[in-house]
Amino acid sequence: MEKAENKIQDNNDSNVIMENQHCPICGNETLTMIEKEFDIPHFGKTSIFSLFCHSCNYHRADVESIDKNEPMEYSLEVSSPEDLNIRVIKSSTADVVIGRIGEIKSGIASNGYITNIEGILNKLEHVLEMMLDDNEADTKTVKLHLKKLRRVKAGFDPVTIKIKDLAGNSAILSEKAVAKSLKKKK
Repeated sequence: MEKAENKIQDNNDSNVIMENQHCPICGNETLTMIEKEFDIPHFGKTSIFSLFCHSCNYHRADVESIDKNEPMEYSLEVSSPEDLNIRVIKSSTADVVIGRIGEIKSGIASNGYITNIEGILNKLEHVLEMMLDDNEADTKTVKLHLKKLRRVKAGFDPVTIKIKDLAGNSAILSEKAVAKSLKKKK
């Protein structure tokens, strides 16, 4: 159970919802755009954006700090089942490296979200499982990565997770996390 001071505060008075907007994919006016502001402990005021088209199921989401943060890299050694509950803010501009198992790259199709370490691991597990269906994937390697990932989730093996965000919109919210500025020194 989370402590009350670690809960995200929803600033309901600053929510914006726009319905029946023009979808950039299918062209129908069935897109809903939502922007919500939250106050996240140890990170600050944050906007979460979400787009969803009810016709073609297009979805896009992102997280952006209202305060301008400097480019950062966070690393965390996941060494116990309790570490799976550590909160993570991952923007679309962040790259995530999960030790010797895999990575989630930023890019045009990348989404931002607020989750925990387990959620990050679940996303990678889903991608690896989809790769098993791909005839071009090296099935043996994918199965090995899945096995490693599942051992981490079960608490048998430690792994280091790094999140690098040049826009400064991502973080691992834990005293165990090591934060390193990526700001270029003059």
